Amino acid sequence: MAPKTHEYAVHVRWTGNTGQGTSGYRVYSRDHELSAGEKPPVSGSSDPAFRGDPTRYNPEELLVGSLSACHMLWYLHLCAVAGIVVTEYIDDAIGKMEQTADGGGQFTSVVLRPAITVEPSADLSRAEALHEQAHGLCFIARSVNFPVLCEPRIRVAY
Repeated sequence: MAPKTHEYAVHVRWTGNTGQGTSGYRVYSRDHELSAGEKPPVSGSSDPAFRGDPTRYNPEELLVGSLSACHMLWYLHLCAVAGIVVTEYIDDAIGKMEQTADGGGQFTSVVLRPAITVEPSADLSRAEALHEQAHGLCFIARSVNFPVLCEPRIRVAY
């Protein structure tokens, strides 16, 4: 099968001009909106450590969220194919970023911590193993240059 190419167009618009543009580091807001097609916009800003609005998502949170969501979607797909019925999936993912002396930085790791509930008939060892396969298939995890670890907890619904 020939490889398929997919494109993802996202529109980012800065909404933080307070009337003075970027005439000074402290005079503009880091607020922005991300949108794609007809979907509702996502309100973004920078991390509060970088003068951002704590009520808006920052790029770092969106990256960690993308890794978590991609893993979840692959995992749910693989469980459905394997006949493992998942009834709940919650992930409290954590990303670590190190800032460098020049003000830049990079992520050093992301840890996914999915808590999954499965039906009593589920093969728990298979349910656990599917996380490794999901990780190997996740488009986002395959695209980053830092480790993405997974620490799943699987429980049986009663």
